[in-house]
Amino acid sequence: MDSITANNGIIHFNNACYPSLNKHVKNNNFSKIFILVDTNTHKLCLPYFLEKLETDVALEIIEIEHGEINKTIDTCVGVWNTLSDLDGDRKSLLISVGGGVVTDLGGFVASTFKRGIAYINVPTTLLSMVDASVGGKTGVDLGHLKNQVGVISTPDIVLIDTQYLNSLPTNEMRSGLAEMLKHGLITGKSYWNKFTDLASLSLDDLDVLIYESVLIKKNVVDKDPRENGLRKTLNFGHTLGHAIESYFLSNDNKTTLLHGEAIAIGMVQACFLSSKLAGFPMETTNTIKNLFANYYGKVEIKKEDHNPIMELLKYDKKNNHGNINFVLLKSIGEAKIDCIVENELIIESFEYYAK
Repeated sequence: MDSITANNGIIHFNNACYPSLNKHVKNNNFSKIFILVDTNTHKLCLPYFLEKLETDVALEIIEIEHGEINKTIDTCVGVWNTLSDLDGDRKSLLISVGGGVVTDLGGFVASTFKRGIAYINVPTTLLSMVDASVGGKTGVDLGHLKNQVGVISTPDIVLIDTQYLNSLPTNEMRSGLAEMLKHGLITGKSYWNKFTDLASLSLDDLDVLIYESVLIKKNVVDKDPRENGLRKTLNFGHTLGHAIESYFLSNDNKTTLLHGEAIAIGMVQACFLSSKLAGFPMETTNTIKNLFANYYGKVEIKKEDHNPIMELLKYDKKNNHGNINFVLLKSIGEAKIDCIVENELIIESFEYYAK
């Protein structure tokens, strides 16, 4: 697979990853290399990564706790302090080995430490390979509100090595699949149709689908890097999905949802709203709902949950001038941005999902 140039960085795949990494490290005279991991990737991914890394530069490992709940400014402060205590300087390199929490947080830390040091992302989950790997979005949550603080900053290199997927549980694979399904819905039937029978897909097929998904997002981001228009389509399903994810994360009576699990719910609701407001065929919405139910099952969202979730919509990053803006579909591959939806219809979308 050919490497992909994205903004000012390069994304390498599988066999191209480590020769490119080692050449980059050798050519840039880094003073020290810091490797950021979480408690899971420290054990499951770091040994493999270190076997591939060839350098005489001093290495330091920084570990953070696993999980979205730790994607906070407090965690950043801990990493910044560690970088400082271990004599990190402006010629240091930070390599983040982990899922979206690690790469989002690591990119934000690197972009702000000493006003910016070089960094490399090594996504180890399907979600981070197809989503967090492209576009330069870094940042952390503000309490239980998703990605409220951050900057857009491109890593020097992203290494997508699908060997890391061997360490993932099934629910994490499903979480990443949601973003790939989203790419199909917003770009066209040719990609979407490849997911209609997942049971027939091989690991080689998955490599190709990951590559195509990265290309899809890359092509969107290239045209609209600051999310002023087209890039908003990548948020299909995320307006309600992020609110549901935040609500379940902050509510002790709920089982925390993975990002993709929440976005899958948001996409079903967004398809329903698209049928009501944008001419999207209801028959297609029903087909999508059934497909998602087969992959993700059904999450119980009670009537008393509706209003608290809807209250969280006001924190969505697409909002402006007090309006809550949805991305809807006219058809598969044709999205409509900045759609305002009445509360009554949002309630109906919850009821549709629950049926």
